[in-house]
Amino acid sequence: MNTLQSPPDPNVLARAAAKVKRHVLPLFVIMFIVNYIDRVNIGFVRSHMETDLGIGAAAYGLGAGLFFVGYAIFEVPSNLLLQRYGARAWLTRIMFTWGAAAMAMAFVQGETSFYVLRFILGAAEAGFFPGIIYYFTQWLPSTERGKAMAIFLSGSAIASVISGPVSGALLHIDGLNLHGWQWMFLVEGFASIALCGFVWFWLQSHPRDAKWLSEEEKAALIAAINQEQRAREATQTVKPSMFKLLADKQIALFCFIYFSIALTIYGATFWLPSMIKKMGNLGDFQVGLFNSIPWIISIVAMYGFAAMASKWKYQQAWVALTLLIASFGMFMSTFGGPVFAFVAICFAAIGFKAASALFWPIPQGYLDARIAAAVIALINSIGNLGGFVAPTTFGLLEQTTGSIEGGLYGLAGVSLVAAVVIFFARTAPRGNSPGSSPEDARTCKPVSHPALKSDATGAAS
Repeated sequence: MNTLQSPPDPNVLARAAAKVKRHVLPLFVIMFIVNYIDRVNIGFVRSHMETDLGIGAAAYGLGAGLFFVGYAIFEVPSNLLLQRYGARAWLTRIMFTWGAAAMAMAFVQGETSFYVLRFILGAAEAGFFPGIIYYFTQWLPSTERGKAMAIFLSGSAIASVISGPVSGALLHIDGLNLHGWQWMFLVEGFASIALCGFVWFWLQSHPRDAKWLSEEEKAALIAAINQEQRAREATQTVKPSMFKLLADKQIALFCFIYFSIALTIYGATFWLPSMIKKMGNLGDFQVGLFNSIPWIISIVAMYGFAAMASKWKYQQAWVALTLLIASFGMFMSTFGGPVFAFVAICFAAIGFKAASALFWPIPQGYLDARIAAAVIALINSIGNLGGFVAPTTFGLLEQTTGSIEGGLYGLAGVSLVAAVVIFFARTAPRGNSPGSSPEDARTCKPVSHPALKSDATGAAS
């Protein structure tokens, strides 16, 4: 069709992209909020589960972390199945199964069932985050994806803000022979199941299926996205080999950097409520309110750093700066009393939450779109293993030494190393095309991958 070959009308394309963002972004943000709360709400019931079930610090840390093992194992297969069955069906499936697993957490009987259900919850959720990223690549031109991604990522920060007060309030429910922590799991898990019905009726898998877009707007979106992909493929005659991309040292570097960021985020997330309780005789709701403060600060920081990175384009330097802030904050949290430690964590949150948002344009600019979804899923799943290492290590340290100070030093050190390593990351492959330049790399201009060779093993779709 000529519509797919000729450049789309910029005005029509802008109108179509605006409609897409208005239609899907509010839902995606709400989905991410519900998702994130079900992932981290165990941080607010640690003391309750210890009292009622005898789950100690080491068992709590291991159980908190096992979520990310299940998540990592099933992340890439889940994202490939999303491409096969479509975003509408697969994202609905993900929401239903993670909601059911989150509700089942209310019936944990001891350490073994705690471990099993946390693993299942991670497996159920796998594919959600990279699935949303893939959805953006199918619906928005590259000039709009960064803005959409920033809005979507705000969901985790908003969830961090509201999860404390909401979970704290639910912990006061008592009835039907269930404890408050059981009601918390039931209510928050059911919210995911209720939402999945709306996802099924609201989302479409492809622009051509959107009844709320005009035919002209559909054609403009499809043309723009197809032209971007053809530009990436211009210097290649075959599809990229997934296996060669996975052997790329840059991919390993991306995994390490994101692992470092996730390590700090989840180290703080799962242990912050316990640290806040040491500040005084605080109830569950008060702990939840204090828990919101670092994340409120981090939301402001995320948008501030995103604006500065957009104006002064050198993505690696901005990521390095935020990692240094995180490192300094975590290091300072080992000094003084609980109140000083809390203030230091608030400062660190400025860094590690901003770093998580600023990081993603770097691999997105480096990867060919034909395999970007699967490789981003790989980076996300391996990086999120930091969510296993941090709470597991913290739990063992607290149970054996009575302190998590060594873990805080470790987080500070890893963030410092990542701040240096980020300068070895490229936002575009070297020597990909005659017109590429260092400036292209700094501005995250998408280009083809140098490892895209013929391979008998096949290629990712």
